[in-house]
Amino acid sequence: MSRKKTIVICSSGAFYKHANQIAQELEKLGYNAVVPATAREMKQRDDYDIMKVKSWYKNPKDRHIKAGKMRGHFDEVDKGDAILLINDDKPGQPKYLGPNGFMEWGLAAHQNKPVYILNAVPRSANYWEESLTATVLDGDLGRIEM
Repeated sequence: MSRKKTIVICSSGAFYKHANQIAQELEKLGYNAVVPATAREMKQRDDYDIMKVKSWYKNPKDRHIKAGKMRGHFDEVDKGDAILLINDDKPGQPKYLGPNGFMEWGLAAHQNKPVYILNAVPRSANYWEESLTATVLDGDLGRIEM
């Protein structure tokens, strides 16, 4: 019997509720799904106000917390079989993909891991050209092939 493939979900903190929902859907499809640690914490508290978590905005001495969260998710990308980037709409920023998502994408690409992007990427997006190297799912998780 082959082992279940692990998909690491990468997204802006603004999309962590959606990330947890997608993780459940991926599990139903037979994958292991990993969300960022903060998304798991927010789900446990049932509080998705990302600004309550970002203490480093008010206290720069907490930047080590942000750095630790980033490194922790990089470790998950290292261990996973693929990544799924959530690029939902933010106010004034259609199909948003943030800096951490770009870094995680670069790490996965460097490791020759499949990169999936949840939503269609408009040609005007700053990452449209790079999206040509990934599989764009157009919202359909059933299109994941591993």
